[in-house]
Amino acid sequence: MLAMNKFRILGATVITIAASVMITSCGHDKRSTGWEYAPNMYEHIAYDPDQKNPNFKDGKTAQVPPAGTIPVGFVRFDYPNTKDGYEKASLEVKSPMAQTKQNFAEGQVLFMHYCSPCHGETGQGDGLVTQHGYPNPPSYSKGQSSRGGAMKDLTDGKIYHTITYGVNAMGSYASQLNPDERWKVVMYIHHLQTL
Repeated sequence: MLAMNKFRILGATVITIAASVMITSCGHDKRSTGWEYAPNMYEHIAYDPDQKNPNFKDGKTAQVPPAGTIPVGFVRFDYPNTKDGYEKASLEVKSPMAQTKQNFAEGQVLFMHYCSPCHGETGQGDGLVTQHGYPNPPSYSKGQSSRGGAMKDLTDGKIYHTITYGVNAMGSYASQLNPDERWKVVMYIHHLQTL
C-alpha cells in the first residue's frame, strides 16, 4: 500500500510537470524561450545619438564637447598654422620619441604608406603622383623648403608642424597619423635628409 501511494504521488507529479510544459509552450512565439535574462542588454534605456533628448536645452542627444576640453590620450600641439607658429615650433619642439630600431622601422613603414606616393621612397620628390602631372615636392637631401632654408636642415618641430598642418599642395596628415606615428615619420625623414 505504501508503495502504491509513492507511485501515485510520483505519477501525479510527472503528469503535472508534463502538463505545465505543454501549456506554457503552446501558443507562443517559437523563437522565444519565454525567459528574459538581462533584458537591458537588448532593450537599452539610453538615448541613441540621433534621438531627441529632454535632458539638454537644445533637445539633442549628441552634444559637442565643452570648449577647451581635450580627449583622453590626445597630445596638444599649441603652435598655430602660421609662419610664426612654424618657426616657433622649429625652436621649441623636439621629438619625445626614443631613437630605437623598432621606432625607426615603424617610421619607415608609415613613410612608405603615407608619404612616398608624393615624396618618393628615398625622399627625392619623385613619387608616383609626379607621373600624373602633380609638381615634384622638394628633395629632403638636396631641395629647398618653400618656407625658406634647405630641406636637409629641417628640424623636428618644422617637420612635425608640416605633417600636422600641411603646406602648399600637401594637406594635413593629422587625421591619418596620430602624434606618436608622426614622430616616427619625423625620425625616418631625418634619415632621408642624409641620403
